[in-house]
Amino acid sequence: MLMPKKVKYRKVQKGRMRGVAYRGSKIDFGDFGLKATECGYLTNKEIEAARIAINRFIKRGGKLWIRIFPDKPLTKKPAETRMGKGKGSPEEWVSVIKPGRILYELKGIPFEVAKEAFRLASHKLSLSTKIVKRGII
Repeated sequence: MLMPKKVKYRKVQKGRMRGVAYRGSKIDFGDFGLKATECGYLTNKEIEAARIAINRFIKRGGKLWIRIFPDKPLTKKPAETRMGKGKGSPEEWVSVIKPGRILYELKGIPFEVAKEAFRLASHKLSLSTKIVKRGII
């Protein structure tokens, strides 16, 4: 399960997801990448489910890099609680994704295999994605 060992603050503010990703928008490690085309949150469960889907399909055939990490806590208030009484307790960990962010990278396998692996992984994610090659945006 992906989550930070230690954080400076237990609860963080929501923030906003304006603009496009400049950091993490190029393929740095592999030959092919899965790129986000919209903004949103990816939970630790979604990231892990997509990783498992990719690894199952490539069957130890290549190297996989996960370029995102869920370091933001999302809080929730208990059900049937009245307004006020402070912020809820942290329930899950998410990664903030902006359009253009590379989520996963693959190397050492043919493009057709990578394409199918990323297609299976994209079904596990709550964001729309596209498959990119190194050098081609």
